[in-house]
Amino acid sequence: MFKNLPDYVEDPILGLFDAYRADVRTRKVNLGIGIYCDEDGRVPVLASVRAARERIDGTEPCIYLPTEGLPGYRNAVRELVFGGATTDLQERVVTIQTAGGTGALRIGAEFLASTNTKPQICMPDPTWVNHQAIFQAAGFEVSHYPYCTPDGRFDIDGALATFKALPAGTVVLLHPCCHNPTGIDPSREEWGRLLDAIAQRALLPFFDMAYQGFAEGLDDDAWAVRECARREMPCLVASSYSKNFSLYGERVGALSIHAPGLEVAKVLGQLKVIVRRSYSCPPAQGAMLVATVLQDVQLHAQWRAELDGMRLRMLGVRASLHALLTRELPDADLSFLTRQRGMFSYSGLSGAQIERLRSRHGVYVVSSGRICIAGINASNIAQVCEALVETGFKPR
Repeated sequence: MFKNLPDYVEDPILGLFDAYRADVRTRKVNLGIGIYCDEDGRVPVLASVRAARERIDGTEPCIYLPTEGLPGYRNAVRELVFGGATTDLQERVVTIQTAGGTGALRIGAEFLASTNTKPQICMPDPTWVNHQAIFQAAGFEVSHYPYCTPDGRFDIDGALATFKALPAGTVVLLHPCCHNPTGIDPSREEWGRLLDAIAQRALLPFFDMAYQGFAEGLDDDAWAVRECARREMPCLVASSYSKNFSLYGERVGALSIHAPGLEVAKVLGQLKVIVRRSYSCPPAQGAMLVATVLQDVQLHAQWRAELDGMRLRMLGVRASLHALLTRELPDADLSFLTRQRGMFSYSGLSGAQIERLRSRHGVYVVSSGRICIAGINASNIAQVCEALVETGFKPR
């Protein structure tokens, strides 16, 4: 019965993490997987989240959540993503709790596929490695729009030309902040032009927001989403709280649909049908923690301050990396390091250089050349710089 199963192809990012863990060298640096580490190289437990955990009554029975998720979590996330008062948003935005941001993408893809016999999506080239697989598994035909110029900037002209040639109804995948893998984000003026083109062509934006708060701040990072809603344009938003709450294993995510002119109850009902036949209901613990933090004035303020500290640390790493590499490579243009935002930097490393970094220096980088800035700290930054220079690093 199972003789014709295909061979398993390891996910390139998770496979790299396994190789890193198996490496017996003491001097090794993981710049592959997208996990935020603090200055001591540890995944932090946020004080606000720890306080929330202490407030949750662990003696209560652990029962199933509603199919759509914890009500307090859904309301708090809806407001965090879209801004404004929750009562006003409830009339325009449907939010459900999902199993991480990945679950939000898949539920959104299934929802859209159920309304279209030939669903199409246009996503950035490059984008997160799992995006294409998720939408193809839901039956989408996938195309791409150019994202980067040769000098490492957002390709606004290429993106606009592609959007203007897409058939009406095509879904367009967008990263509202901290683009993965490049760290390159459109300016507000460029976002305005993108949204103009999307509206003119009757395209449907699907935002994947996994890093809210890591670029410029919570509100600024959601600007494109909120501008879309302000223009009364329909859109979907997959949001994740793995990174900005440091709750990776809790799988805390959400799918929000801004659906002006539609009955939100009908939208919610169809999402519940998809969830029920997928994983039935979402996990409870992470949602309770996030909701407790976001709904308490003191904890919310504490979390925002902690999130600002994470963002500023990454900006500091970028500045230090830029300074050290500039000293070793005075003729190189390294400005991309300080222009990019979020956890990742698109380095332009070749396959041979990436392999040499790993085999000779114990520095692990994914095959695209994406470097996780959050994995660099004062104890390993010199090693990373020396390794990059020794491999003949030449920025794109």
